[in-house]
Amino acid sequence: MSPQKMSVRRVAVVGGARIPFARSDGPYATASNQQMLTAALDGLVARHGLQEPGAVGEFVAGAVLKHSRDFNLARETVLGSRLHPATPAYDIQQACGTGLQAVIAAANKIALGQTESAVAGGADTASDAPLGVNDSLRRILLEARRAKSPGGRVKALAKVRPGHLVPDIPRNAEPRTGLSMGEHAAVTARAWGIGRAAQDELAAASHQRLAAAYERGFFQDLVIPFRGLARDQNLRPGSTAEKLASLKPVFGLDHPDPTMTAGNSTPLTDGAATVLLASEEWARERGLEPLAYLTAYETAAVDFVGGDVAGGEDGLLMAPAYAVPRMLERAGLGLADFDLVEIHEAFASQVLATLAAWEKRGLGTVDRARLNVAGSSLATGHPFAATGARIVATLAKLLAERDTPARGLISICAAGGQGVTAILERA
Repeated sequence: MSPQKMSVRRVAVVGGARIPFARSDGPYATASNQQMLTAALDGLVARHGLQEPGAVGEFVAGAVLKHSRDFNLARETVLGSRLHPATPAYDIQQACGTGLQAVIAAANKIALGQTESAVAGGADTASDAPLGVNDSLRRILLEARRAKSPGGRVKALAKVRPGHLVPDIPRNAEPRTGLSMGEHAAVTARAWGIGRAAQDELAAASHQRLAAAYERGFFQDLVIPFRGLARDQNLRPGSTAEKLASLKPVFGLDHPDPTMTAGNSTPLTDGAATVLLASEEWARERGLEPLAYLTAYETAAVDFVGGDVAGGEDGLLMAPAYAVPRMLERAGLGLADFDLVEIHEAFASQVLATLAAWEKRGLGTVDRARLNVAGSSLATGHPFAATGARIVATLAKLLAERDTPARGLISICAAGGQGVTAILERA
């Protein structure tokens, strides 16, 4: 018997919910990944009536900074939430692309008819980052555990020295290069000739646009108050390029005229976000109007070790420069076909370098009036695994506000020289 031909269905973005993003060591300093993700998920469940058994086919989410207790983060979040406990769940992780990869993983199952609905998301806390046991001490403890006698255990433990008690603290550095993400971005900024003024202008616009979106009530059904916050804590409504110009550079200080500051770079952030995805039939049966449809996605990676470290254009955060052209070619689209463009703002310099790379590769230019129109990571902050879900929900609602068909592009760079991109459309 020949196998049945499998049809591919459209995947609807039905809604989203997130908690306000907070600066690390602030209001969420004692909140775990699970607590934050549960709060975001509960908000989504309440707003869309997802409490009954079988309402959601699957929950997929992840975190970048995870304790050992978070080994089954998504499933434990379900068990602690209002979602029915019989809902399957699993973890996913691709650095800063985690949230969008979770959306893609869930969407693929819906598109293939393997489930009718799913929730995707992510959470991260820089405040509650795991502290590892000093590796030398770990080896001594393992030696003591393997010892066959009390004397052998004492002999092993006698090797412990004061220096062994210093914990391994997570570093924002690439294992292959030892450079932080900011230092990598500084190399890329020099390679692409990205100046300070342009970075400060983009950062100021992000704050101003996020503030305007909050003022007009755009986030009223997307953001769930949590631990005393109702808005993203990093938001500075009064930001201007002139004010940002007064800040001292913090990255690339080993070269003349460094351009990257704390103001045009994202801060360490805590937060969580979720997105509800479904088939059109599922949404119709529940009287839920899809905000938009996820129609294409693409991932890519670059050799940043041979690129960035050598001062080339293929920097750590430049994989979207390859993912987007491939995706657009497959979809038969160009940048001019998009009404809105969402580029994750890890750093203002990285956004500007990405735009320059797209133009160099023949995709054309992006009208700044269409770029990150409700603000992005420079203003909201960037809890690594939560950013993708935040962007999907934000872009879907922005498209839904339009009276005519519209199309939006998502571009997210990620550690390890990777990029995750997608297209949302409103018919």
